[in-house]
Amino acid sequence: MSLREEARAFLEESLSGPFAHARGLGGPGREHEGHELRQAWERHLGKHGWTCLAWPERYGGRAASLEDQVAFHEEYARADAPARVGHIGEGLIGPTILEFGTEEQKERFLPPIQRGDELWCQGYSEPDAGSDLANIRTRARLEGGEWVITGQKVWTSLAHVADWCFALCRTEEGSQRHRGLSYLLVPMKRPGVEVRPIVQLTGTSEFNEVFFDGARTAAGNLLGAPGDGWRVAMATLGHERGASTLGQQIGFRRELRRVIETAKRTGAAGDPVLRDRLVRSWLELEIMRLNALRMLRSDRPGPEASIAKLYWSEWHRRLGELAQAVQGRAGLVGELDALQRLYLFSRADTIYAGSSEIQRTIIAERTLKLPR
Repeated sequence: MSLREEARAFLEESLSGPFAHARGLGGPGREHEGHELRQAWERHLGKHGWTCLAWPERYGGRAASLEDQVAFHEEYARADAPARVGHIGEGLIGPTILEFGTEEQKERFLPPIQRGDELWCQGYSEPDAGSDLANIRTRARLEGGEWVITGQKVWTSLAHVADWCFALCRTEEGSQRHRGLSYLLVPMKRPGVEVRPIVQLTGTSEFNEVFFDGARTAAGNLLGAPGDGWRVAMATLGHERGASTLGQQIGFRRELRRVIETAKRTGAAGDPVLRDRLVRSWLELEIMRLNALRMLRSDRPGPEASIAKLYWSEWHRRLGELAQAVQGRAGLVGELDALQRLYLFSRADTIYAGSSEIQRTIIAERTLKLPR
């Protein structure tokens, strides 16, 4: 039996029993849906070997080929399986630990991610250091065998449910910009860590403020060398804009299908202009998939990975606008439904994780080699 066939059978059986109500839950602007059920689903996936497929077998993965990873993502989307709650651990920090971590760190952190037992968040952006990440001010100093952290992070996705945070901190006194930064693994449910949810236009709170007031983490929870945090952080962003977008596209396909179904129901599909926009959205989503596969074939995506971020964020924002258009006036009234939340949430896509303006600059200077 091929991995595709095995995955299809597993998903069909699993989503017909206790997890039947998990189908279709979660996604952009809907991250609040069924969190406990979706985390139970994450553990179910881990128990049966369906998380971290690309990881080495010794750390719970399958060392799966690119083709098999793609097959799983396609079957996951076909089954309308729920949005993953462990994607930050599996897609971002996990591969970074595999690349930079000590054997002790790999043994400690990778198995709980694979099992779905520990969830992660990303501590990069700050109030004065969003797209200008090198301007961060959160500081950490070694004291009694521990790093003591003081500062603030913002726009921290899923921090309110995370067990751990990978945080970029300034550890060399007097350092500036990219120098003197270190990459720390910080427990979230400890004294000195305060999480304040940020209520979004959707009425939900995926994003959070995180305040570190003397928060502590063990000296051994430094990933990479002291002062080498920028290089480690950029490697993480490479993973974010490469392989993990395949999983992200599961939700995109579900949303596009809902937009198309709504257009048929409201009669908007009969409008030639809207019909053209629907077809274009479908075609561009296929291009997005092919671009993600191209990134996967690279050992580590470089500056060209910014193309992926720029492409999907602009596409998703247009999809949100199209979702409103196919609803007509009904999209402007009543309690927020899935398509209205899509429209509101997607307004942030071109800002977070590196604004479109920053991505265009990176593409121009580092990929096309244009003058500054």
